[in-house]
Amino acid sequence: MDIENVVHIGGCHCKNIKWKVLAPSSVVAWNCNCSDCYMRANTHFIVPADNFELLGDSAKFLSTYTFGTHTAKHTFCKICGITSFYYPRSNPDGVAITYRCVDPGTLIHVEIKQFDGKNWDSSYNQTGISSCSKVQK
Repeated sequence: MDIENVVHIGGCHCKNIKWKVLAPSSVVAWNCNCSDCYMRANTHFIVPADNFELLGDSAKFLSTYTFGTHTAKHTFCKICGITSFYYPRSNPDGVAITYRCVDPGTLIHVEIKQFDGKNWDSSYNQTGISSCSKVQK
């Protein structure tokens, strides 16, 4: 995988939410089967929170849903309903980016791995997902 980061631009369907994120052009995205990700078909890659920036007045269009432990902050657009990013339970120091919400042209390769959200604790311990929000040196 590339270790050199590029700037990706993305957002929701109606474009009221826009963001930029610094991440490699090749990423590992997680397909999770927890009750929320499964229903939304959300497949996402995770970056350190410092690599993510919400642009313009996007914040006023955000709403947040939590459940269970309330650690994950599932953000979505109040207008179109799309979750283009959220703050994951697995990486509270990071941001999960819905890879399909990245504007075309900067993501060259997406490797999809499975995260068993129905058995969250064991999957968290086995996958190494927690390292995804750490700054790579």
